[in-house]
Amino acid sequence: HSVALDLLRAVRFPIAAPSANPFGYVSPTTAAHVQDTLGHALDEIIDGGPCSVGVESTVLTLDGPRAALLRPGGVTLEQLEAVIGKIDTPSSSGDSARPDPRSPGTLPSHYAPGVPLVLLQPDQAVPRPAGAERVGLLTLAPRADATGYAITEHLSANGDLIEAAANLFAALRRLDAQDLQRVIVEPVPETGLGRAIMDRLRRAAAQP
Repeated sequence: HSVALDLLRAVRFPIAAPSANPFGYVSPTTAAHVQDTLGHALDEIIDGGPCSVGVESTVLTLDGPRAALLRPGGVTLEQLEAVIGKIDTPSSSGDSARPDPRSPGTLPSHYAPGVPLVLLQPDQAVPRPAGAERVGLLTLAPRADATGYAITEHLSANGDLIEAAANLFAALRRLDAQDLQRVIVEPVPETGLGRAIMDRLRRAAAQP
């Protein structure tokens, strides 16, 4: 990022750069998100604009006979395989729910808002809330049948996974601020950036 490069040139000494959010919570994608969660502990926030990708980096290990995906992210599996060939994924090489110390973001519960998330199955219909419970809904695209919810968030106007990834964490933060009892989450297709989105949603919905 040009702002990060300008900072490095200006200070001329090494900089330690951990994630700008409390451990385990929803990642920030704007300077305002950082202000909301860490502003009380910071002297300055350098605003480089909103994150263009929205999800964290892709992490691979190259220490075996074939590359293995440790964390799906902004560079998709399809893009990588087009360059280096077949890559092992958690579903093909082991237990995807098991933390891997070689990569951040692999704990079963991570990227989680305070409000409980209920992640639907791919073929499961979106339920209609009953009673006086305040329930939110997070969908990939707008749905005409999504009625009865206290608040509804969609990640993309037309179901675009690139746009959805960029909007994911901001949408989770908005839902977390609405005093909801739970949020129903519609899954997205696990292709391209959808693989990273679903990885974050599964961990956000897991019990800590």
